[in-house]
Amino acid sequence: MEAAVLKKEYFLENLCCPVCAEKIQNHIRKLDGVAGAIVDFPSQKLSLEINDDSRLTDIVTQADQIARHYEPEIVMSEFKAMKQQKPEADAAAERKERVERLMILAGAVLFAAGMAFEFAGPVKLALFLISYLLVGGEVVWRALKNISRGQVFDENFLMSVATIGAFAIGEYPEGVAVMLFYQIGEAFQRMAVNRSRKSIAALMDIRPDFANLKLENEVRRVSPEEVRPGDKIVVKPGEKVPLDGFVVEGNSAVDTSALTGESLPRDVEPGSAILSGSINKNGLLTIEVTKAFEESTVAKILDLVQNAGSKKSPMENFITKFARYYTPVVVFAALALAVIPPLFVPGANFADWISRALVFLVVSCPCALVISIPLGFFGGIGGASRNGILVKGSNYLEALNNVDTVVFDKTGTLTKGVFKVSRVEPANGWTADGLLAVAAYAESNSNHPIAASVRKAFGQAVDPVRIGEYEEIAGQGILAQVDGKTVLAGNGSLLAAHGIAYPQEEVPGTIVYLAVDGAFAGYIVIADEVKPDSKQAIQRLRDIGVKRIVMLTGDSRAVGESIAREIGLDTVFAELLPHQKVEKLEAIEQEKTTKGKLVFVGDGINDAPVLARSDIGVAMGGVGSDAAIEAADVVLMTDEPSKLVAAIRIAQKTRRIVWQNIVFALGVKAVILALGAMGIATMWEAVFGDVGVAVIAILNAMRAMETQTAS
Repeated sequence: MEAAVLKKEYFLENLCCPVCAEKIQNHIRKLDGVAGAIVDFPSQKLSLEINDDSRLTDIVTQADQIARHYEPEIVMSEFKAMKQQKPEADAAAERKERVERLMILAGAVLFAAGMAFEFAGPVKLALFLISYLLVGGEVVWRALKNISRGQVFDENFLMSVATIGAFAIGEYPEGVAVMLFYQIGEAFQRMAVNRSRKSIAALMDIRPDFANLKLENEVRRVSPEEVRPGDKIVVKPGEKVPLDGFVVEGNSAVDTSALTGESLPRDVEPGSAILSGSINKNGLLTIEVTKAFEESTVAKILDLVQNAGSKKSPMENFITKFARYYTPVVVFAALALAVIPPLFVPGANFADWISRALVFLVVSCPCALVISIPLGFFGGIGGASRNGILVKGSNYLEALNNVDTVVFDKTGTLTKGVFKVSRVEPANGWTADGLLAVAAYAESNSNHPIAASVRKAFGQAVDPVRIGEYEEIAGQGILAQVDGKTVLAGNGSLLAAHGIAYPQEEVPGTIVYLAVDGAFAGYIVIADEVKPDSKQAIQRLRDIGVKRIVMLTGDSRAVGESIAREIGLDTVFAELLPHQKVEKLEAIEQEKTTKGKLVFVGDGINDAPVLARSDIGVAMGGVGSDAAIEAADVVLMTDEPSKLVAAIRIAQKTRRIVWQNIVFALGVKAVILALGAMGIATMWEAVFGDVGVAVIAILNAMRAMETQTAS
C-alpha cells in the first residue's frame, strides 16, 4: 500500500523575480522525498507534496535554503489566507528601504549636477562614478552574488554589464542614466505587481476571522476551525457567516455578493440554507452548522482561487520555456555584435559596436512577459470569482476560448429543480390520497428533489416504523417495504425490470410510476420549471460562437423534447442512466467536426463522471452536490446557466489582454533590437524596451481583474 502524500503550503515573502520562481520550483522538485512542487509567483506561494512526512522538516529547511539561494531576501513561512500573508515591515526593513531611497535620490542629484555643469575630466568621472555607485551599487552587488551561485543570465547581470560597458567606452552619463531609470522602473514595476497582488488578496476577504459558538450558558468567540457539524453559532448584523448551515432562529437579509457576484440581498428565515462567506445585513441569526470549516463553501472558494495558479495555461508554459532560451541567445548575439563587425567590417570600431551590443543586453530581459502573462491569467480568474464564477486554473480559463459544443444536464441546471406534484392518477382500485401516501412513504429516505416534492404534497409526517427494507436503484427509482408490502416508485424502466405492465404516458413533466406487490397502482406527474435565464443563455452561447448545444437527461423523452423546444436546444437525449450519459458524451465528442472544446454543465452527484470526462466540466455551485463541484473545472456559484456565457467572455477578454502584452512586448523589443544593431537606438530606448514595457504590460494585465459579466 502506497504512503499518503503530505501536502504543505508556504508563503515566500519578498519573492519578486518570476524567472527565479521558476528556478526555485525546478530545484525543489529534485529533492529526495519531494513528489511535487509548484511556486506560484502572483500569490508568492510554494505548494509542496512530500512522500515521507518524517522528512518534512529536512525538506522544508532545504527548500528555504534553495529559495534564499536564488533570492536572498525571501522569508519562508506557513501559508495561511492570502489577505493575512503580507506582514507589517519591521523597523529595520523600513530603515533599509529608506536608506535605499535616499541613496538613489543622492545619486540622481549628483547625476543632474554632472549633466548641468561642465567639469574637468577626472572630476566628471568621479562625479558620475559616485552617482553610479549610489544608484546602482546594489544591482552590481546582487549580480556578483548571483554569478558566484551560478546564476548568470538575470536582469542584474545584464544591467551591470551594460552600464559598466558604457563607462568603459567613456559614456558616463548614459551608464548612470540607464541604472537610474532602471531603478525607477523597477520601483514602478514592484508597485504594479504589489497592487495586483493586493487586488487578488482582496478577493480573500470573504474568509471569516471568528465564529460565535453558542453553548448552554454563553456565547464564546472561537476560530471557525473549532466548530463542528451540529453546533449552533450566532451571527450578528454586519458579521460574516463563518460556516455553512441552516437558520434555526431569526430573520434577516444576507449579502452573498462575495460568493455569487449578485448585489441583491437574499432573505433568510428559519429553515433557510445559508452559505459561509455571506454577510448578515440586519437581523440576529442562530445557525446550525452542517459542515466543518475545511468543507465549507468559503474554504473551498479560498482553496480554488489560491490554487488556481498551480494549473498553468499552455501560454504560460510556453512563455516560461521561451524565456529560458531567449535571454542567453540575446546575450550571445550581443557578444557577437560587439566582436565580429570590428574584426571583419572595414572602418568599424570596437567602441561603436560595443555600444550597440550594450543596447542588446539592456533590452533582452523577458520580464515583461514572464510577469505580466501569469498576472493576466490570475487577474482573469480573480475577475471571474468576483462575478460568482470559480475557475480552477488558468489552463481551464484559456480552454474556455475554444468552446464549440455545450452539453447541459436538465434538472437543477436548465430547470430550477424545484418540483411540484401536478397530477395524481390512481389505478387498480387505489385512491389518489392512498397512492400519494404510499409514494411519500417509499420516497421518505431519498434526498432527490422529486422525492421531496412527493413528501411535500402528502403534507403529513411519515412514521418510520411503517418502513422496512429500502433500496435506491440508480437511474430508475426506489424499492421499499411499506406496511409489509413491496413498493416500487420510479420511472418506467423500474417497473419493466420487474416485469410489471404499465401505461406509457406522454405528458410534460416527470412521471413517477408506482407498483405495490407486483401490481401497477398508478402514477404521479411532477412538473419542473425552466430557469428564467435558460433560454437567454442558449441564445447568447450561439451569439458567441458555440456551434452545438445538447441536453442529456434521465427524464422522459416527452419532458426533454418539450424543454428543448421551449429554450431552443439543438438535440436532446432522454431516459439516460448515469453511465449512459458518459457514453452519450463520448459519442457527441466523436461527432465534432472541429478541434473546439466540449463543455458539460451539471449539478448532481450523478453528473460527476460526466463532468470529469468532458474537456471542461462546469458545476452549479449554489445547490450543486459536493461531488459535482469537486469533479468540475469551473463552478457557477449562482446556479444560472447564463454565467457560463459570462465565463467565456471573461476568458476571451483575458486572452486579448495576454496577446496584447505578448505582441506589444515582443514588438517593442524587436524594434529596439533592430535599431540598436543599426546604431540608431540608444541606452535610453533600451531601458524603455525593458523596464518601461514591463510596467505597461503589468498595468495592462491588471485590467483582467476588472472584467465585467455584462454583455
